[in-house]
Amino acid sequence: MNTTPYIYTFLLAIISSCLIDNVVLSRFYGICPFIGVSKKVKSAFSMGVAVTFVIILAALICWPLYHFVLLPLQIPFMDILTYILVIASLVQIVGLFIKKFSAPLYQSFGIYLPLITTNCAVLGVVQTNTDTALSFGLSMANAIGTSLGFLLVIVLFSTMRERIEEYNGNKAFKGVPIALISAAILAMAFMGLMGIGAK
Repeated sequence: MNTTPYIYTFLLAIISSCLIDNVVLSRFYGICPFIGVSKKVKSAFSMGVAVTFVIILAALICWPLYHFVLLPLQIPFMDILTYILVIASLVQIVGLFIKKFSAPLYQSFGIYLPLITTNCAVLGVVQTNTDTALSFGLSMANAIGTSLGFLLVIVLFSTMRERIEEYNGNKAFKGVPIALISAAILAMAFMGLMGIGAK
């Protein structure tokens, strides 16, 4: 059995979810932590890793739950509630882990760590996997690509924001306004990659 075409499709799905259809810059999911935790590279990277962990594990758990529990019991309408419960449990585990090993980092996250529970990026991935009837392999590729895309963008944006903090121009642009303008420029840069998917 030749597995090369499937591996190629798997890798292509990861690249597409990561760069071409980036969860933050294309679909505008996960904007809250993207803006709130991107002032410092260290906290942005840690948040990106936490979101990556939650997305991948949520996809790993929710796909079998939907296909082997909700569908056989004929209660697929319970999918969103089930997904939120799974995601909330994973966020609690991540929160306890971070609090135990890095209390200052846990404090720096503030309200944004528990907000991963309702992060559209996390819920959007698991919901898309079932709504579009993706196979388990492609569901995992979508989860890996989306989470890596989130991590990449939040770290890139945090490096930009550290430089932007030195901005001494018009006060009306200082803070969040100049950050949003920078995010828009970053989004336009990523839009150039959409041509790759069209070829």
